[in-house]
Amino acid sequence: MNGKKQTKSGRGYHHGDLVEAMVMAALKLIAEFGPAGFTFAEVTRVVGVSPAAPYRHFRDRDALMAFIAQRGFERFTKALEKAWNGGKPDRLTAFKAVGQAYLAFARKEPAYYAAMFEARLSDEHTRALALAGDNAFSVLREAAEVLINTLPDKKRPPAMMVALHVWSMAHGIASLFGGDGQNRKAIPMEPEDLLEAGVLIYLDGLGFSQTP
Repeated sequence: MNGKKQTKSGRGYHHGDLVEAMVMAALKLIAEFGPAGFTFAEVTRVVGVSPAAPYRHFRDRDALMAFIAQRGFERFTKALEKAWNGGKPDRLTAFKAVGQAYLAFARKEPAYYAAMFEARLSDEHTRALALAGDNAFSVLREAAEVLINTLPDKKRPPAMMVALHVWSMAHGIASLFGGDGQNRKAIPMEPEDLLEAGVLIYLDGLGFSQTP
């Protein structure tokens, strides 16, 4: 917008401010109605700008959702990297921490999480998001590679397989049991405990209980 303000109802928005305001409005609507439960026009009404103003930044609703989903994946990747912490204090503890970070992100950032995995965007956008998702998955794959290197050569499963199994387990638990209120299935334990037990049983089956 070249430094100009976009105004409506007494509000003023610089270029970056309007983008951020739209993101925050969309996240609020996602949390309330789901990623498919509102229109682009509703976002502008929440922000308080003219219906034409957002088109300077986003071509359509899908473009806004893709922007939010990509930002979500970037935040998600950072959370996983922080949990992995280069394999410290030890590889097994750090590996389990990555799975717990998955659940923590889904619980703390439900709107971002929904945009990342439930937005049903067009192929044009999903290709770009696939790369962002790959960056997040690469953290878990690296952790799996480091961890399985502690097993004897002939007993090492493919790191990709281990990463996919744990990713699927974490995603399933987060989706089914990690939400709040009516979106959460009732279970007699915390989702974090369920994931930890599942990961320990899985790793035990691979032989990690027999390693130092």
